[in-house]
Amino acid sequence: MSEPAVIGSLALVLHAHLPWVRHPDQDRFLEEYWLFEAVAECYLPLLRLIRGWARDGVDWRFSLGITPTLAAMWADPLLQFRIQRYLAERRDLTRIECERTILIPKLKAVVQFHRAFYDQVWEEWVACGADLVGAFSAWAQTGRLELLAGPATHPILPLLANEPGSLRAQLRLGLREHERRFGHRPSGLWLPECAWSPALEPYLLAEGVRHSIVETHGLMKGSPPAPSAIFLPIRSPGGITVFGRDPLSARQVWSRQGGYPGDPRYREFHRDLSDEAEWESISRFLPGAGVRYPSGLKYYRVTGGSADKLFYDRSEAIQAVEEHVTHFLSQRQHQLRQARDGLTRAPVIVAPYDAELFGHWWFEGPEFLDGVMRQASRFGMSLQTLSGASVDSTQAWVSQPAESSWGAGGHLGVWLHPSNADLQPRLRSAGTRMVSVARAAMIAIESGDPRGGRLGGVARQAGRELLLAQASDWPFLIRMGTAEGYARRRVEGHLQAFEDLAKAVLFVEGTTHLDGPETSRPGDGFPEPDLRWWWSAVEGCL
Repeated sequence: MSEPAVIGSLALVLHAHLPWVRHPDQDRFLEEYWLFEAVAECYLPLLRLIRGWARDGVDWRFSLGITPTLAAMWADPLLQFRIQRYLAERRDLTRIECERTILIPKLKAVVQFHRAFYDQVWEEWVACGADLVGAFSAWAQTGRLELLAGPATHPILPLLANEPGSLRAQLRLGLREHERRFGHRPSGLWLPECAWSPALEPYLLAEGVRHSIVETHGLMKGSPPAPSAIFLPIRSPGGITVFGRDPLSARQVWSRQGGYPGDPRYREFHRDLSDEAEWESISRFLPGAGVRYPSGLKYYRVTGGSADKLFYDRSEAIQAVEEHVTHFLSQRQHQLRQARDGLTRAPVIVAPYDAELFGHWWFEGPEFLDGVMRQASRFGMSLQTLSGASVDSTQAWVSQPAESSWGAGGHLGVWLHPSNADLQPRLRSAGTRMVSVARAAMIAIESGDPRGGRLGGVARQAGRELLLAQASDWPFLIRMGTAEGYARRRVEGHLQAFEDLAKAVLFVEGTTHLDGPETSRPGDGFPEPDLRWWWSAVEGCL
């Protein structure tokens, strides 16, 4: 049976990000487990899917934005060691659990599934040589995987629009690190939180950015509004190809109310073995400090309240995946057919998601991705990367996207909320002060001052502390009440370290030396910026 004629394209885009959470001064640190879980449940399974598609001749394509903080953690030898230790410990735990549940048939089957899962994850880790950066880079060479860059520490870029030095530093460090790690300078950039402001356009153009994504209303309320809605990209006045997120595909996959992950046949995220196991049997597999952090072994499905959940049944979960893949693709087919009637070119649906949704938050998400990739052509859809969908954008409607984000309410309210309102004025003040720091250090270096080398090193460390403080994650976590204490300590710590270093460079009274912090810092290991990025702000150039 021949496949139907192509009616349009589907561009899946995954956003891979975590904030910088390296803590070398402690052997086990709770927030580092965010990274370990993501590697085990999302990124290694994604590599396994790609290998399977290549092996089976699937015509797969998608775009993947990898932020510099995540890539740097993947490549860090200390964190690689700790990731490997985490994976080995999950395998040990599943073996222990297989013995404990040998006389409980229904539970035994779930435990054995988890054992097989972590064995597969371990095999993928070994197959890629513990080098996730290299593995994804290699697949990008095929042209089927497009890697998108990102700003250095995932800041809300519109909040930096009045700080040209920091905005430039975030973009240039992000693009430099992407090129250094992945071997190419991409034309596509993921805007953190899809946050757009017209003020960003000249800075993006200056760095060679040629395509990106905004939230739905960024296109729908553009000036002038795009007649093709979100079914074709627009071209900004400066020439950036801008795609809009499809809201229907977002709701179906992402929504807490009515989205696919809420199906009662799927694995329950919020109930973990560590919630009920004997502390003595589980504690060595957890971060420590008496915290019952999730172990990664989750034996129940979504059904019912905490007291009456059923055990997870893998075959039923896979049946649900198959149903949801069919529903998802039939819905996209319907959208494309409707959109095609009013367009002169084939429509494209852009469906961006946080990568961790697939595997971490929604355990069966990788199987869903697998089904979409393998079956899209049966529904008359070609799979595209953003680059592939941008090829003919020279004929696109010219419009200036409206200010927007995919945060709650479609604006920046999450990052400007009363719970975190104190942060932005302090970050702006530090950004302004960093220009003076860069200027003082560069003058000393260029004048041959014998202290210039030392001043430059301290000033670069100050810049690194500032960039890490600007991460969007900290105010987001404070607003959400998730790891609020850690998030506030991080931003406060980076700002205080910045201030101490700035005083040393500017010879503020009471500063006696040019040394940076004497103890290890959470920012240690993250790449340092170039002071010229702030120095050129003094000269008023892009």
